[in-house]
Amino acid sequence: MEGSVPEGVAIVVLGRRAAALARRVQEILPGARVHGPRGRGGPWDESYDRAVPHIAALFAAGRPILGICASGILVRAVAPLVADKQKEPPLVALAADGSAAVPLLGGHHGGNALARHLAEHLRAVAAVTTAEDLRFGLALDEPPPGWHIADPEAAKRVAAALLAGASVALIDETGSADWLRAAPIAWAAEAEARVLVSDRAAAAQTPALVFHPPILALGIGCERECPAGEIADLAYASLAAAGLAPQAVAAVVSVDRKLAEPGIHALAQSLGVPARFFTAQRLLDETPRLTERSAAAYRATGCWGVAEGAALAAAGEGGVLVVAKRKSRGATCAVARAARPIDAQALGRARGALAVVGIGPGDPASRTGEADAALAAATDIVGYGLYLDLLGAAVAAKNLHRGTLGKEEARVRLALDLAAEGRSVALVSSGDAGIYGLAALVFELLDRESRPDWRAVAVNVCPGVSALQAAAARAGAPLGHDFCAISLSDLMTPWQAIEKRLDMAAAGDFVLALYNPRSARRQTRLAQAAAILLRHRAPQTPVFVARNLGRAGESGRLLTLAELAEAELDMLSLVIVGSSRTRRLDGDPPRLYTPRGYFDRAPR
Repeated sequence: MEGSVPEGVAIVVLGRRAAALARRVQEILPGARVHGPRGRGGPWDESYDRAVPHIAALFAAGRPILGICASGILVRAVAPLVADKQKEPPLVALAADGSAAVPLLGGHHGGNALARHLAEHLRAVAAVTTAEDLRFGLALDEPPPGWHIADPEAAKRVAAALLAGASVALIDETGSADWLRAAPIAWAAEAEARVLVSDRAAAAQTPALVFHPPILALGIGCERECPAGEIADLAYASLAAAGLAPQAVAAVVSVDRKLAEPGIHALAQSLGVPARFFTAQRLLDETPRLTERSAAAYRATGCWGVAEGAALAAAGEGGVLVVAKRKSRGATCAVARAARPIDAQALGRARGALAVVGIGPGDPASRTGEADAALAAATDIVGYGLYLDLLGAAVAAKNLHRGTLGKEEARVRLALDLAAEGRSVALVSSGDAGIYGLAALVFELLDRESRPDWRAVAVNVCPGVSALQAAAARAGAPLGHDFCAISLSDLMTPWQAIEKRLDMAAAGDFVLALYNPRSARRQTRLAQAAAILLRHRAPQTPVFVARNLGRAGESGRLLTLAELAEAELDMLSLVIVGSSRTRRLDGDPPRLYTPRGYFDRAPR
C-alpha cells in the first residue's frame, strides 16, 4: 500500500536552472505550485525573498514541500520546527537532475508516496528509508484513505514487533483488510501482538492495533432547521448504543431535500466525513428493506423512510441495517454497514459550493492562502478571461469557464448553476471580491430570485488584496487615516449621486481612492471629479496614480491635485487623493503617508 500522493505541494526552487524540471513536476502533481526567488525573475507561481525562512514558513503552515535542491538546505530550514511526527507535513528533496527523490520527513503522511510517484514519472530513484516500507511495502501508521487508527501509538508497537520477527495476529471482523493481507507478512492466527480491523468501538487501553475501516453509513432525517446539537446527540448516542466506532463512519447521508440543512453538515464536519444526498426516487428503491414506513416522511420528502433509506442506499448491495431508526424530537437516525469499504465521494451527490475568490491585483504573491486553497479545491473556475490567464498554472487542471468584460451577471449565474449541480466552483474576481467585485452580485441574485437550487449552495467569500490596498502600499501609507473609495463609473450609479459623494467626502477631509477614473466613453468625468475636490483641497494636495497593479507593465507616479484633470489614465488605473494631512516624504522613490495623529495626542 503506497499511500496517497499529497495535493497542493509547494515546489521550491532556488534559481532559473530548476524551472524546467519544476514545471515538469508540476504537471504530474495535483494542485502543485512553483515557488521561486523574487529577484531572479523566473516563471514562478509564488515568489520569496529568502529561501530558508520561506521553507520554514511553508513547513510551519503544514504545506507539503518538494525542494529541488540539496537535502541539507531543507533540513537546516525546518530543523528548529521538527517536533511531532504525527503532525509534520511531507518534506521531500528532489535532485536537480531529477535522478533521486528523498523523503526527509512525513514519509508516512505522503512523503514516501510522493517520492515513489516522482520516481515512476521521472524514472528516478525513490530513496525511501523507513523500515516498514522497505521490508513490507506498507506503513501501519498510513492506512488507506478513510481508514482510522484508534491509537496511533499502537502502530509503533506492532511495527516494532514485526521488524523484530515476532508473531503478530491479524483479526479482520469486517472482511476489509485486503491491503494488510497483500503485504509479505506471515500473519499468525493467535499472538500477543494483534492487528484488529473492526467497526466496533475500541476498548480503552486495548493492546491491539485497531483499524476502523469506512464501512458505516450514518443516515439522518430531520425537520427543517433542526438544531445541530440535537442531530449530533442523536447520532453519537445511536452509535454508542450499538457499540460502533464513530471513526468507522464513511459518510453522513440523507435525502436531497436536506442539501442545505446546517445540522447535517455540522455532524459530518464533526465526524470528518462528507455529507452526501440521494434523490427521493433512489430512497424509494430501499422501501422493501425498511423496518417501518413513515407516512409523514412520504408526505414531506416523497420516500417512506429517510434515515434508514439513505443509510441502506449508501451501504449498497450486501449492506445491512445495524441500527434501526431512532428518533429525537425533530430528527431520525439509522446506521447501515457495507460489505466493503465505502467510497463516500461516489455516493449520491454533494452539496454544491461556491467560493467567491478575490485574487488580488494579479501577482500570485499577493493572493491569500485562503484564495489559493479555494482555487485548489474547486472543480470549476468561472471568471473574466484576463483573470483566468493571470492565474495560470494554479487553475491549469480545472474546468475553466471564460467570460467577457461587461457580462458579470452572466458569469455569476453560470457559477451558481454549476454549484447547484453539486460542483465545487470558484468565481474569480480581481482585487477583493467584496470591494467593487462580484460578491455583492452573488448575494443580490440570491435575494432577488426564488431559486431553491441556488439557495442550497454553500457560499463562501474569500477576501483578496484590493486595488486600493496594493496602490497604497506602492505609494507608502496614504491610507494611514480615515479614507473612502468612490467609483467614477456612472454605468450603474447616476453621476449626480457620484458628484454628491465626492463633494461630501472632500468636505469631510477623507483620503479618496478613485476607481474607474476614465474610459473611452467617460472622458470628462475625471476632470469633473478633480474640480469638485479642488473646492475643498489645495492644488498641491498629493495624488498617487497606479496602473496595472501586480501585472506586467505596472507603474506608479506622484502628481498634484492640480495636475489630475489632465493626467493620462484609463480603466486599469486607480487614483489615491490625499487629505489635508497627507504628506510627501522625498526620497528614492518619494513616498506619501497620512499621519494617524500619534504625535498630536496630549501627554497622559
